[in-house]
Amino acid sequence: MSGLEGRHTIITGGGGGIGSATSSHFAALGARVAIFDRDEAAAKKVADRIRDNGGDARHFVCDITSRSDVEAAVSASIEAFGPVSVLVNNAGWDIFRPFLKTTPDEWQRLIDINLTGALHMHHVVLPGMIENKYGRVINIASDAARVGSSGEAVYAACKAALVAFSKTLAREHSRDGITFNVVCPGPTDTNLFAEYSRGASNPEKLLEAFRRSIPLGRIGEPEDLPGAIAFFASDAASFVTGQVLSVSGGLTMAG
Repeated sequence: MSGLEGRHTIITGGGGGIGSATSSHFAALGARVAIFDRDEAAAKKVADRIRDNGGDARHFVCDITSRSDVEAAVSASIEAFGPVSVLVNNAGWDIFRPFLKTTPDEWQRLIDINLTGALHMHHVVLPGMIENKYGRVINIASDAARVGSSGEAVYAACKAALVAFSKTLAREHSRDGITFNVVCPGPTDTNLFAEYSRGASNPEKLLEAFRRSIPLGRIGEPEDLPGAIAFFASDAASFVTGQVLSVSGGLTMAG
């Protein structure tokens, strides 16, 4: 996939399941990968593995809910790798509980991580992309944003907001050489999904219900996502902006 060689790529939540798989995939395509994560040990492990395999990656400790953290990490990554070409906003967090059993403090944390954190990243990174007249932004939302999901009301609301935000920025910056697209995972075997399963009264029954509802017959794996994300960052998608792609085994088929 052309267009990623030597590109400074920031991936938030890069130490987690989807983030780790995406970081490794981009590095294999020749990108210079900046792994942002508040879990330094997890981020370092991914960066070390990429370098051991001949790729170019560094880890940066960053809590995306903190504007000062974001500014410091972006500045450090630019010093290491040069101007940012690609931004993958992947970091996220969820709780699985009916809305009326959640609290305002929980709403705020969900909003801070899933929406405000992404706003911080855009606000800090975009000026450089505008100056360089080049950028690829891929926001990782969720199929919950497209069709809703029981027990994830505020999370779904944040991810739906991220979809609308991406489409708006795609219009605002269409003449700046920057594209904005969204990838929506379905149920994927990550630590976050494991927490969701553990919260069920019968986790195995829940997993079997998901498998039956997904046309391709299985829960997604983190490795199912990076190809779609990399497509939006590549030269092949240079004329694609403001679009939303589900990677969910056919669970949702929204137009």
